[in-house]
Amino acid sequence: MLKRLLPQLQVNTIYDIDLNDLWAKGVRGIITDLDNTLVGAKAPLATPELIEWLKVVAQIGFQVVIVSNNNKLRVSKFAEPLLLPFIYRAKKPTSAAFHKALGMMNLLPSQTVVIGDQMMTDVLGGNRIGLFTILVLPIAKGDEGFFTKVVNRSLEKVATSWMKR
Repeated sequence: MLKRLLPQLQVNTIYDIDLNDLWAKGVRGIITDLDNTLVGAKAPLATPELIEWLKVVAQIGFQVVIVSNNNKLRVSKFAEPLLLPFIYRAKKPTSAAFHKALGMMNLLPSQTVVIGDQMMTDVLGGNRIGLFTILVLPIAKGDEGFFTKVVNRSLEKVATSWMKR
């Protein structure tokens, strides 16, 4: 069970991901979390740096779907100006939203990565269905909600310390 919490790759930010390497390995789709992965949890819109990154992602040829546990208003206000498809109230780590995103892109798990900042939702959910999982550091930990801050991060600390033994 604990192995499912381990990402295949861990980087500081999305900007540290070698997109050309992913493409060369046959990856064609990116499922990404929103809050504290692309922007801070309280940032309403994409930053100029993120917009440039998304342009590079598109130029390479990747498809992108935002999969978030947040509500429709939050996710749609962020994703629609970027013309990105999205799934809100995803109930990660359950697999339904990940399967839905794969269907939206018409891709297989072997062709897709999931990027997120939480082991308990993004990594676990992606690993459960065979996606390549990439864990990033949270952008703004202070902006996290109560459940994430108190429950998920505490469980991540316990799991990480146990796995280091």
